[in-house]
Amino acid sequence: MADYPGKDIFKLGFGLMRLPKNPDGSIDIPQVCEMTDRFIAAGGTYFDTAYVYDDGQSEAAFRAAVADRYPREAYTVATKLNAWIQCHDEASAKQQFFTSLERTGAGYFDYYLLHAIQRSNADKYDDYHIWDFVKEQKAKGLIKHWGFSFHADPEFLEELLEKHPDAEFVQLQINYADWENPGVASRKNWEICKAHGKPVTVMEPVKGGILADPIPEVRKVLEAAGNGASCASWAIRYVASLDNIITVLSGMSNLAQMEDNLSYMRNFKPLSEAEQQVIHRAQEILNADQSIPCTGCRYCVEGCPMNIPIPDIFTVANRRKGSPHFRTVREYNIVTTGKGKASQCLQCGQCENACPQHLPIISLLEQSREMEN
Repeated sequence: MADYPGKDIFKLGFGLMRLPKNPDGSIDIPQVCEMTDRFIAAGGTYFDTAYVYDDGQSEAAFRAAVADRYPREAYTVATKLNAWIQCHDEASAKQQFFTSLERTGAGYFDYYLLHAIQRSNADKYDDYHIWDFVKEQKAKGLIKHWGFSFHADPEFLEELLEKHPDAEFVQLQINYADWENPGVASRKNWEICKAHGKPVTVMEPVKGGILADPIPEVRKVLEAAGNGASCASWAIRYVASLDNIITVLSGMSNLAQMEDNLSYMRNFKPLSEAEQQVIHRAQEILNADQSIPCTGCRYCVEGCPMNIPIPDIFTVANRRKGSPHFRTVREYNIVTTGKGKASQCLQCGQCENACPQHLPIISLLEQSREMEN
């Protein structure tokens, strides 16, 4: 993988999903311009947007702040086609590509992605022939590298990469909180990409801001390390220290966040062994919530008539602390896709009879139903 696309680029990417806003809801273009100037001056090149971000405002902001102000060789840009939002047929899905070209003013896309593929929407990309469409645009020189962003289970990622071996890269949610979380499977998905020779662009390195302002117990551990680094810096450097990474995207919302990110990514140094141990301690704290003291032995699953992944549901339930509801729902949906949900429990009792911990599983599944909406 020595020659993968983007191997030697600046490891911090400017994510354009959470740009600063004016009181009327429009994007604060002057501030975005200043953020862009600081980013490029520090050596940054990678900008990430999408057709659906801010109903097109994000792509337009990219044009105003970057494409209209810098020569084309000064930046790389990634955007995405979403076949299940803001379109209703094959023609409207494909039109997103041409609209994005016009909005961004980029002329071509360095990186182009099929957006947020999950088991529940993957058929749209097949039905609308989007996989072939992006390859056609690459053949025309309008796309340099193409791939997809992914929010699903490792088995499905394996299936997609076997079905589409010519995909050049994958965008994954990776952060230290979700490294072993079955609802995100950061580690497993990263390892699968490595095994298939697919470099990775990283989204959610601070889990939507949760790791920039973590729970007090984690903050105490990070601050006790004594180097004065922000909590966000620990999260982003953790991911950037992995191999096979093209760039780590940070959705920055103001100049202060940009300056903080640049302070440690301008001359990036991977985490030392001592710093890795600090992160390991933070992971232990995040994983220590045993409100449901399930050991994951899976004896309860083997005889479940509804094939409910009980230990995975309990893990997601235990990791809700600090997470907004929509993230919990997404992680719950990932572990239950193609399997039984908590609400489908027949209350037959076989799981409780099999549980070495003697947990009241039926009652706990009843409580877990709230994660379904």
